[in-house]
Amino acid sequence: MTKRLLDLPPLDLLRSFVAVGRRMSITLAAQDLCLTQSALSRQVQALEATLGYPLLLRGYRSIEFTAEGRRLFRSADSMLEQIGEVLDTLRPGETRQPVTISASIGVTALWLLPRLNAFQHAAPDVDVRVAASNRFADLEREQIDLAIRYCRAEDAPAGALHLFDEALVAVAHPSLQVSAIEAQLRQHTLLEFDDVSRPWLQWPAWLQAAGAARAKPRSVLRFNQYDQVVQAALAGQGVALGRVPLVRDLLAQRRLVLASAQPPSECGYAYWLHVNAGASADAVVVRDWIIEQAAAI
Repeated sequence: MTKRLLDLPPLDLLRSFVAVGRRMSITLAAQDLCLTQSALSRQVQALEATLGYPLLLRGYRSIEFTAEGRRLFRSADSMLEQIGEVLDTLRPGETRQPVTISASIGVTALWLLPRLNAFQHAAPDVDVRVAASNRFADLEREQIDLAIRYCRAEDAPAGALHLFDEALVAVAHPSLQVSAIEAQLRQHTLLEFDDVSRPWLQWPAWLQAAGAARAKPRSVLRFNQYDQVVQAALAGQGVALGRVPLVRDLLAQRRLVLASAQPPSECGYAYWLHVNAGASADAVVVRDWIIEQAAAI
């Protein structure tokens, strides 16, 4: 049965909640929406009052999802992202369509965006639109030209091009002077990617393989987006599990260093480039550039 529209919460309240969930910060979300912190807090509280249950656990300078909040965020974030993508395709007056690339938030922030400036200089006539989302978009239905997928080989879309394999290493800011995190856990904070659907990207699996499953860290900081994990590591807030393809440049620049002598651990996952069958000539240019960038690492 179709849900009555009157029974749904106002869209502006959901947008405010999603903004907070994406940043896990009232301050940063308020900046994104050009609102004051108090105004944004009131909107989230209004949504909680409408629903009748809390969505966020508010601590001292920190917030976390409740179980209900996490579930609502994942659904609402995907919904608003899809609405935005559709609206972008309806803009009138554009004769030359931009090439749309879909990738996860982590891949977009850590691998794609740092390289786009060089592409724009090399191909200034090609407009690129980046659609960062952790869901698998339907290329045909949502008019997406290229998508970077993260999956096992058997789950890769037909005809997808292999870019590079996944591997994990412990990384930290040089100032922490961590040489073997598996033996120094009590001295350091672990930065955890809080996604239960991907346990292979979390510390328990890595520590078990390193023979330190029973050791306890000083503390754990959890983040719902992987790029937040890396940003926290760059700020010296703890030790992270670095996904080698995404942190390779940071390691080369010595902004992050290896925090263990353990060899890179593989998990059977890889990054794939899925190309829309109706891709334009501009999309082919972007495709070839992505393949070239992947081959370089």
